[in-house]
Amino acid sequence: MDEQEARFTRLYETYYRNVFGYVVLRVAPQAAEDITNEVFTIAWRKVDEIPERALPWLLAVARNLARQSHGAAGQARRLVDRLASLTTDADLHAWDAADHVIARDQALAALRTLSPKEAEAVALTAWHGLEPADAARVVGCSRTAFTVRLHRGRRRLARALGAFHEPGAETPERAPRPRVISEKQ
Repeated sequence: MDEQEARFTRLYETYYRNVFGYVVLRVAPQAAEDITNEVFTIAWRKVDEIPERALPWLLAVARNLARQSHGAAGQARRLVDRLASLTTDADLHAWDAADHVIARDQALAALRTLSPKEAEAVALTAWHGLEPADAARVVGCSRTAFTVRLHRGRRRLARALGAFHEPGAETPERAPRPRVISEKQ
């Protein structure tokens, strides 16, 4: 086995599940495996160009392929909807399953209050474990812009989750966006 083949094999074995997990939240389940395989086909062709920290590069390719296959419109909203449809082992094995289901529903409702870009920022850092600089490369923006998205997303998420702990609280609604008024009149 030559060096390129060995590196590709390590990439595939190390990151296939991460890439598939990222893709399956963005596209229909039947398309997720095809897109994930396409990511690794591209990786094979460009194995010498992949940086040492490969996961952000692979997720950026996955994001681009998912956007191409299903269009960018509604992608992040589909992410939240797909997350809502998932169940965990804790759903099945918790001593007090009702409390777990309520907490899960509250977390998903809070996640729905985020803008699509904020939801993606939170998901990349919290669930995929990327540092902001790497996550910024995945979404194709500057580190500063990504950090702002992440900060706003975390703040909005904390407010929404806090609303559930107030007496009589219901599902939080999406916070209104401030109007931008052009300085040129």
